[in-house]
Amino acid sequence: MPEPGKDNPLAKLRHDLRTPINHILGFSELLGEDLADRGVRDLDDLDKVQTAARQLLKLIDTRLSDENFSGFVFQEAGTASDYQKITTSLDSSAAEYTEHLSKLTGRILVVDDHPENREVLVKRLERQGHQTAEAENGRHALEMMAAGTYDLVLLDVMMPEVDGYTALGRMKADPALRHIPVIMISALDEIASVVRCIETGAEDFLPKPFNPTLLRARIGASLEKKAFRDQEQAYLRQIEETQRRLEEELQEAAKYVISILPAPMEKPFPISWAYDPSTELGGDSFGYHWIDESHFAIYLLDVCGHGVGAALLSVAAINVLRSGSLKEVDFLDPAQVLAGLNETFQMERHNNMYFTIWYGVYHAPSRKLQSASGGHPPAILLNPESGADVVQPLEVTGMLIGAMPGMTYDSQTITVPENARLFVYCDGAYEIKRPDGTMISYEHDFLPFLSRHGRSKTLPDDVLKWIRGIHTGKDLDDDYSFLTVDFPA
Repeated sequence: MPEPGKDNPLAKLRHDLRTPINHILGFSELLGEDLADRGVRDLDDLDKVQTAARQLLKLIDTRLSDENFSGFVFQEAGTASDYQKITTSLDSSAAEYTEHLSKLTGRILVVDDHPENREVLVKRLERQGHQTAEAENGRHALEMMAAGTYDLVLLDVMMPEVDGYTALGRMKADPALRHIPVIMISALDEIASVVRCIETGAEDFLPKPFNPTLLRARIGASLEKKAFRDQEQAYLRQIEETQRRLEEELQEAAKYVISILPAPMEKPFPISWAYDPSTELGGDSFGYHWIDESHFAIYLLDVCGHGVGAALLSVAAINVLRSGSLKEVDFLDPAQVLAGLNETFQMERHNNMYFTIWYGVYHAPSRKLQSASGGHPPAILLNPESGADVVQPLEVTGMLIGAMPGMTYDSQTITVPENARLFVYCDGAYEIKRPDGTMISYEHDFLPFLSRHGRSKTLPDDVLKWIRGIHTGKDLDDDYSFLTVDFPA
């Protein structure tokens, strides 16, 4: 059995083979954490690298154990024949990966104050296929890195003017340089020096005189990490560019959604509103228009969810109502309108999305308001009686739009008193959580607020300000839409 120790070629081979694999494993784990912090979830390739690395380490420990080579006659440590005999017992995967690392090349900056040291190292690196550049101290190296591009820096510790410790610290403090891998090379072999370099940000530390095999392996590992990071940065730039374009498109889409909302009006009776989507694109929409000279339609709908899908469905439904394009539907009859919408916008044909709606038709000569609801909160009439305002919910029930085909809807008709005020809104106007997680009460908070402030000329904004004061988050949990309609005397 070969004797353990520094002159044992088998132990040396195990060490030299473990080193690059340990680097690959460590670097891939760090890269995985970095990608995860940035929100990247698809890490299958990194997982495969880590699994392969652990398998290789296990192979090295089992195939190259001292027991497996008991009785093997070793020549003087380091001879080529010994290494060739041992490496033939390795699986081809390990040999292929070692070969892969040895073929990685890059542009390497060699920093050392002794010209002869630089010359020896540069010649060895160039034989391995690397491009090289030289700097005689840390100051010169920093100047060269600011002016050029490098994949790796081999940095001496003890140098005049700016030593390796200082140069390394400045690199890691510079956003443009901090991601360049650095291997420290020095005659110092104290553990404190190694720890100081690694803590400052060096990828690795090699003592002089360095082992050429170890140098090749660690350069390969560092270059592979640099290639991983360059690829990651390219992906991130692509993601950022895609996100920028998406944000621009969302802004354009949000402008379009706002553009189809009707302008507040003063004649023949005032209508005002407030709209605040919880995301860039909300699922709320509303409208009002004259159907003919006597009948005025008012409607507000709320699509489940938020984002592009909800906005598209909301816009499609609103455009149908505005254009009156439902076949065989009398738009003067709210119940028929909701039944027609329900057949047109069945969930299975619209990505399993549904919406609620309140739809009303006001007949100006008779002051009759006929309304129907498809799973929507009731509109509220602020009704002046005996000199005092009474909050009167217009309760009418009906199935939400799109859930089941063949649904029928009921409607109710009321006579609107003089100087009455109508409130049409979404559930985002009152389904608000307090800081302790409890919801405000529709009956005991929302309705009393409307009773107290119902005549405010800025009521839609007043309600929004009130619920924002209750909800402490930056954005509301749901879209907010609120209309007020002031009927004439």
